[in-house]
Amino acid sequence: MSSEQSGKRKPAAPTGEAQKTKVHHPPGLWILFFAEMWERFSFYGMRALLTLYMASPRRDTPAYADYVRTRLRNNQTPNKPGLGYSKEHAQHIYHAYGALVYAFPVIGGKLADSLLGYRLAIIIGGVTMALGHFIMTIENTTFFFGALALISIGNGFFKPNISSLVGKLYNEGDSRRDAGFTIFYMGINLGALLAPAICGYLGEGGDWHNWHYGFGLAGVGMCIGLAWFIKGRARLEGHGEPPSAERLVKPIVAGLNPLILILVGAIAMIPLAALGLWKNEYIGYALYTVAIIVLGYLLYVAFTEERTARHRLFLVMVLMVFHTSFWAVFEQAGSSFTFLTDTFLDRKVFGYELKTSWFQVVNPSMIVMLAPLFARTWNFLTRVDKNPSIPTKFALGNLGAALGFGVIVLGAHSVLGNVQEGATVLPKMPLLYMILTYLMHTTGELCLSPVGLSAITKLSPPRAVGTVMGSWFLTISMAHKAAGFIAGLTTPHGFNKWTPVAKLSRYSAVYKVVGFVVGGMGLLLGVLSGLLKKLAHGVE
Repeated sequence: MSSEQSGKRKPAAPTGEAQKTKVHHPPGLWILFFAEMWERFSFYGMRALLTLYMASPRRDTPAYADYVRTRLRNNQTPNKPGLGYSKEHAQHIYHAYGALVYAFPVIGGKLADSLLGYRLAIIIGGVTMALGHFIMTIENTTFFFGALALISIGNGFFKPNISSLVGKLYNEGDSRRDAGFTIFYMGINLGALLAPAICGYLGEGGDWHNWHYGFGLAGVGMCIGLAWFIKGRARLEGHGEPPSAERLVKPIVAGLNPLILILVGAIAMIPLAALGLWKNEYIGYALYTVAIIVLGYLLYVAFTEERTARHRLFLVMVLMVFHTSFWAVFEQAGSSFTFLTDTFLDRKVFGYELKTSWFQVVNPSMIVMLAPLFARTWNFLTRVDKNPSIPTKFALGNLGAALGFGVIVLGAHSVLGNVQEGATVLPKMPLLYMILTYLMHTTGELCLSPVGLSAITKLSPPRAVGTVMGSWFLTISMAHKAAGFIAGLTTPHGFNKWTPVAKLSRYSAVYKVVGFVVGGMGLLLGVLSGLLKKLAHGVE
C-alpha cells in the first residue's frame, strides 16, 4: 500500500526546489493547476450557456417567432432556438444537474481511496466528461440528458481526487499548503474566467453563432486538460497511485477485476442519472438518502479514530452546514441571476450590449485579481498571530454572500422606486449593482472555498482524505438542490404572464429573505467560532 493512502501518512520527500526555499512549490502543483484549469474551462463554458439554451424557444414554433420579435423590438440580439423549457423548469434541471455533479464525488473519492488511486480516477473522469461535452453538440433531447449524466459521473471521478492530490504534494505541517491551494484555486477560476467569454461568444447570439459550438469547445478544453495531466503525471513523484495495483486487476467476480466492474458500474449509472435529471423531482429524495448514509459513515470513521482526529472530523461536519448555506445562495449565479441579468439589467457598455453569458466571467475575474491579495493577507495575519480561525473565515464567507444580496435588492429598489404602479415598461437596472453583488460574493468565496479545500486535507484522517473530500463536495450538491428551490421562488408558476414591475418585485422580495437567512448563518457561526476552533487542535 502506498504511503499516502495508508493509515499513517508518511511525509512526502520535498522536491529539490522545495528544499532550497519555502517560496517554491512542488512541480506537480503546476500539472494539477493546468489540468484543473482546463477541466473548469469545460465545466463553466457549458454552464454559461446551459439555462439560456434550455429556456430559448424551440425551432419553428410560434413562441420562437414571438421571442425573436420581442428581442429585436428591445434592440437585443435573439439567440438560436433551444429546448423550449420554461425558466422555472430550466432552473430546476440546472440545479438537479449541479446536485448530481457534486454528489458523485462521494463515490469517486471512496473508490480512489480504496482501489483506483487518485491518478487513475482523474483519467477516467476526464475521459467521461469529454465524451459528455461532445455529445452536447447533438441537437436531441435524449442525448442532452445523457450528456449531462456523463459529465456528472465523470466529475465524480475527477473533482475530489485532483483536489486531494494537491494536498498529497506537501509534507504534513508544511506551511506552503494553504498557499498551494490558493494557487490551485486560481487555476480553477482562470478556467472559469476564459470559458464564458469564449464559449459564450460562440454559443450565444444570432448569425453564425450556435449553442452547440460553445458546448463543443467545452469538450475540447476537457481534452486539453486530460492530455496535460497524462503527459505530466511523472512530476507527481509517485503520489496518487492505486493502493494495490495487483488487487485492482485481480479477477473477483465472473472473471472480472475491480477496474472492469467499476467501469461497468459507471456505464450502468448513465441511464439512471439521465432519468433523474429528466424527472428531477426525485433527485432530492436520492440526495437526502445519500446524505444520511454519508453522515453515518463519517460518524463511523470519527468514532474509530483517536480523540484529536475525531474532534477534527466533527469540525469538518459542522463546517459542511455553513459550506452548504453559502453555495446555496451563491449558485443563483447560474440560474436566477442569469435570467435577472438577461431581462432587467442594463448590459450596454459604450453602446455595445454585453452577452448575458459573459457575466459568468465577473466572479472568476475577481478571484484571479483578489486571490493573491487574500493569500498575502492571510500570511501577514499569520506572522502577527492574528489570522482568523477556519470557522471565522467561513462566517465571513456567509456574511459576504448576504451583503451581495443586499446590494442587488437596493438595485431593484432603485428601479422600482422610479416607476408608477401598474407600469408595463421598466428602466434597466444599472450595471454597477450586479458588479458590486459579484464583488461581495467573491470576497465571501475567497474566505471560504480555498480555505475549505485546504482544511479538508489537514483535518481529515489520512486513510479517508478522498472520501471526506467527496463528502465535502456533496454539500455543494445539497446546496444546488436548495438553490433550485430558491430560484424556483423567483419565477413561480405563471411568472411569464406577470408585469415587469411584478417580476422585479418578486426577485427583490425573495433575495431580501435569502440575504437575511445567510447573514444570520454567518452571525451564528461567528458567535460559535471560538468554541469550534478548539476542535481543530491547533490546525490553522
